[in-house]
Amino acid sequence: QVQLVESGGGLVQPGGSLRLSCAASGTIFPIDQMGWYRQAPGKQRELVATITSGGRTEYGDSVKGRFTISRDNAKNTVYLQMNSLEPEDTAVYYCTIRTLLVVRDYWGQGTQVAVSS
Repeated sequence: QVQLVESGGGLVQPGGSLRLSCAASGTIFPIDQMGWYRQAPGKQRELVATITSGGRTEYGDSVKGRFTISRDNAKNTVYLQMNSLEPEDTAVYYCTIRTLLVVRDYWGQGTQVAVSS
């Protein structure tokens, strides 16, 4: 059974930083893409950032230049370093992975990020 365990969310003031982590376990197939999406109240889920096993990254327009995604393939863990946080970044952040061979997407339970003074 695939499990994604997210950590690192919380409350931070505008301009502050947070680092999210997501550790994947239980998959018997290699992991290709790992990433983060977010959903704010009343809004659709949107892309934050993704990274492939080869290190290719993609970012949502609203976070470019402020957020950095990285991964540790040996640990099946993906990280999201979030700097210069804004109130508009407040959302539940979901970790996701896509496996190879049997292509399937898995999602974490989500971690809350709140940016407020």
